[in-house]
Amino acid sequence: MRDHDISQRRACRLVGVDPKTVRRERPPDNPEIRKEMKAIAANRRRFGYRRIGVMLERKGMIMNHKKLYRLYTDEKLGVKRRRGRKRARGSRTPMPEALKPGQRWSLDFLSDTFGASRKFRILAVNDDCCRENLCLMADTSISGARVARELDALVRIYGKPASIVSDNGTELTSRAVLKWANENDVEWHYIDPGKPQQNAFIESFNGSLRDELLNEEIFDSLDDARRKLAMWRYDYNHVRPHSSLGNQTPVEARRALELNEGSTPGVLAQIETEDYENQTRRLSL
Repeated sequence: MRDHDISQRRACRLVGVDPKTVRRERPPDNPEIRKEMKAIAANRRRFGYRRIGVMLERKGMIMNHKKLYRLYTDEKLGVKRRRGRKRARGSRTPMPEALKPGQRWSLDFLSDTFGASRKFRILAVNDDCCRENLCLMADTSISGARVARELDALVRIYGKPASIVSDNGTELTSRAVLKWANENDVEWHYIDPGKPQQNAFIESFNGSLRDELLNEEIFDSLDDARRKLAMWRYDYNHVRPHSSLGNQTPVEARRALELNEGSTPGVLAQIETEDYENQTRRLSL
């Protein structure tokens, strides 16, 4: 090839050598970035290339989104999209937008299993403004009275919300919940039956929780489920980037909004967050 200026294919044909024994693949470019991408994807298997890019930026690895996507596809880290169930069609009930923390909470239940197909339920409460998860309480049975007690605990930490949005489940329409809403002067908004899109914030959260934790983990016991839920909740509020918040975390968004308002309603929430962080560290050990 050097002396006669011919192609590699022709030289191999003349010498009688298979081109595959001659050709050598070039080493992949950016090995450090590829290694870090695979490490992130191993821990967060449901993250796409955009969220992985945010995690890389936090470590000082900044690149063009086209290059990020090329490296992402080269390493075959693509996430298969899971099809969700069909949503009911129809008009949506308009609700005022949550412009500051505590203006509107959303509430819903999820279910899963532990051990030998033993079912348990999860009560999830979110702040719609900053997307912060306020509660992930798991138990084999959750009554309306238990929901009221959990809401009392949340009010002591985060303050009383202006309104709460939920579906028409039996626990949420029980006398205990109606009595709690009346005594605390909280407006409780029930969505139309068969219209989960009217409670879109908590439905989106439920999808993330099920996609990133419930479908990925096997729970040995109820205590094991509570421990993993607590660790995931801390990661969701403090580490996981949220595209709807400009890739901020919910805690960062809450603090920014409170600083802009010049108020300090989150002091108790900050103390509770620090206690929760210490508790999560103990559980991880």
